[in-house]
Amino acid sequence: MIGIRNPAQLQKMREAGALLREVLERVRGEVAPGVTTRHLDQLAERLIRKNGAAPSFLHYNGFPASLCTSVDDQVVHGIPGDTILREGQILSVDGGLVLDGWQADSAFTVGVGKISAKARALIEATERSFYEGIAMAREGNRLSDIGHAVQSYVERLGLAPVRALCGHGIGRRLHEEPEVPNYGEPGRGVRLRAGMTLAVEPMIVTGDWPVHRLRDGWTMVTDDGGLCAHYEHTIAITAGGADPEILTLPGITLAQAVQALKAIEAPEASRAAEDLEASLEVSAL
Repeated sequence: MIGIRNPAQLQKMREAGALLREVLERVRGEVAPGVTTRHLDQLAERLIRKNGAAPSFLHYNGFPASLCTSVDDQVVHGIPGDTILREGQILSVDGGLVLDGWQADSAFTVGVGKISAKARALIEATERSFYEGIAMAREGNRLSDIGHAVQSYVERLGLAPVRALCGHGIGRRLHEEPEVPNYGEPGRGVRLRAGMTLAVEPMIVTGDWPVHRLRDGWTMVTDDGGLCAHYEHTIAITAGGADPEILTLPGITLAQAVQALKAIEAPEASRAAEDLEASLEVSAL
């Protein structure tokens, strides 16, 4: 059954989302050559617990950490450990927490030091594909409209969405109905209703989309060794066909986020990136 959240429940999810945003921004600030993925994981767990929440991923189906840290061709579910980050790599960080019984889930990919133009373009395209997707996450649309928009955008750029993994509903539990693929034909699946909460998470690769699991039982990697970027937020469908609310990006609308991405792609166009950076400043935890 797909849950429909009432206003009080949505407020709880906003609070969880806001805390996760702060935690992941602190983690992002620690990513640098020479840092271990274990350090990032320990920081995230410490900040989550300090603020009265619990890590969603730790011990989930046996997963041994609070973050997933996936490097280069690793798609998702990389296990933090003694891996030392190196200049030029890209790192995907996926985190979740539960606060007062309500879940939040979010992910980003960032370069380690200076990265190639190809890697930078992949990261930017993955983020943009998320916003293309959630622009279709409106009351009355069909679930598959989200994935169709993601796929259409990235394939125009010569990239591909991973098909074996997808987003999901989220609420009291980390993974709820429905599954939210990043590909497919439009106009299929359930109709979106106000109060639905979804974790939309494009995983985009530079090569072909097939992936496989490593012997650790968790880490997913591309079959062809191509790079992968991952971007995710928890969103809520709003009434009347309005833009969805991005629960793990508090205070930022869909339009503002897209404007800032355009400014990053063409810095001379406007001061939108500076305005967004100022609005995203987080308090010390």
